[in-house]
Amino acid sequence: MAENDGGVMASDRTGRYRVDKSEIGKSGAGKKGFKKPAVGNRARANLAPENHAAGNGAAENCNEGDCVKEGSGAEKKKTVRKADVSYGDKAGSGAREAGGRGAGKKKTDVGVKAAAGVVSRKNEAVGAAQGNGREFQKPERGGSGKAGGMKWKAGKEEQRGNAGPQSLCPVYRKCGGCSYLHMSYEQQLKEKQKQLQELLGGFGKLQPIIGMKNPWHYRNKVHAVFSHDKKGNPISGIYEAGSHRVVPVDSCLIEDEKSDAIIVTIRSLLKSFKIRTFDEDTGYGLLRHVLIRRGFATGEIMVVLVLASPVLPSKNNFIKALRKEHPEITTVVVNVNSRGTSMVLGDKETAVYGRGYIEDVLCGKVFRISPKSFYQVNPVQTEVLYSKAVEWAGLTGGERVLDAYCGIGTIGLVASDRAAEVIGVELNKDAVRDAGWNVKRNQVKNMRVYCADATQFILDMAAAGEKLDVIFLDPPRSGSTEEFIHAVGEIRPDRVVYISCNPETLARDLKGFLKVGFGVEKMVGVDCFGWTGHTETVVMMRNCGLKGK
Repeated sequence: MAENDGGVMASDRTGRYRVDKSEIGKSGAGKKGFKKPAVGNRARANLAPENHAAGNGAAENCNEGDCVKEGSGAEKKKTVRKADVSYGDKAGSGAREAGGRGAGKKKTDVGVKAAAGVVSRKNEAVGAAQGNGREFQKPERGGSGKAGGMKWKAGKEEQRGNAGPQSLCPVYRKCGGCSYLHMSYEQQLKEKQKQLQELLGGFGKLQPIIGMKNPWHYRNKVHAVFSHDKKGNPISGIYEAGSHRVVPVDSCLIEDEKSDAIIVTIRSLLKSFKIRTFDEDTGYGLLRHVLIRRGFATGEIMVVLVLASPVLPSKNNFIKALRKEHPEITTVVVNVNSRGTSMVLGDKETAVYGRGYIEDVLCGKVFRISPKSFYQVNPVQTEVLYSKAVEWAGLTGGERVLDAYCGIGTIGLVASDRAAEVIGVELNKDAVRDAGWNVKRNQVKNMRVYCADATQFILDMAAAGEKLDVIFLDPPRSGSTEEFIHAVGEIRPDRVVYISCNPETLARDLKGFLKVGFGVEKMVGVDCFGWTGHTETVVMMRNCGLKGK
């Protein structure tokens, strides 16, 4: 997935996006009453990854629960039926009231941010008692989840009981992300497999879901909202579900531990540097949010300070004090967001220390990650996800491949070693710039990236008599569009590999592909978001030669 644009979409703890309703008409996000997204472009000109107020029911990459109004804390739990998901309606088109990486009506257990304070040894013992038999270590510190105990299940809500004394997370109910924290990991994999089977089983054989070896602290991107208590003391954490109250959180079971520690250090430095946290009611104060991004393979860390105004008091000394505690920080960026919206990131940003970006390695390729770049939040499972997609594409070295909605070029670059030619198509200019840099950085000679609408690009290729062997697509939670599927039917590649973060819109789109002559051959779920109700799915389709039937 790709995105960037500084501020229309807001990404959640799972890496998906949310829409600022004041901008919907501009981007074509698909809330009822607004324009449909530009054909085939995933409305991504406005999909900025980290622009939402953290913690209130954000959905996962699959991450990423569309039943909340991003950042506002006005979380509304809704019941979604499979029949509700269709093109152009408020469930299926564009980024709805609170989409994930785009949006699309989805599970009520929205969000992934599992936030928490330190859990007692007693709770740790209880967590061990929940053992699931898999080979991973239990966390020594507590975590949380965001879902208020809500579990999505095939179009209806199911209320889980109170987290109670057995919860590993002290803010399990308030956070609203880890809706499966009451289950063992083996149990939740079975539940996710069951959900996928109910939605996708009619299209063909679904292989067993691929789980994580270690489902703890997997998120490489951590976001905290800053505020203050009644005494004026700074606090940081997440919005409590259904409100704008900030729940203090120091550590989280699914977030990178080093990133959590950096946020705690930043909070501890505020008073000595006389930096006030932002007050949403009065509009006074400076620090609004902190975003941490870490390259798990490289160890590089980026700190993004989101301020209400561009001046950070004693900037150099503040950074010096922060790096004294955490010398592993490689860059610090000041982002200015003076808008009274639910967005996290503003349009203006300045690197005040380091390069202003970090690098990470995924599937053997190096990727440049800036504050607004989309990059999968679980790099370990993403390697599994992308490797499976490329494997199923059946590349032998002679194919011409199109990576639709290529973003910063991740899937296309991973596939480039096995293809003769890779064409990346992305509408967002910033993402295209990063993709071009990544192509050069990896010295890939057989990949080109174009800034264009994917649907129109494919139609133009078909009109010119050009051919494609394989098309990869990894759309937002709202799924693909009728127009894009029609375009694929026009150029008729031999194989289509669809990576989906929303099984509901995937099921809808598979029906569309069947109509234009593509049959499903393989499907598998890949759990990239442990303890939440979300998952990714890879589907391989083949041209059956039945166009229009």
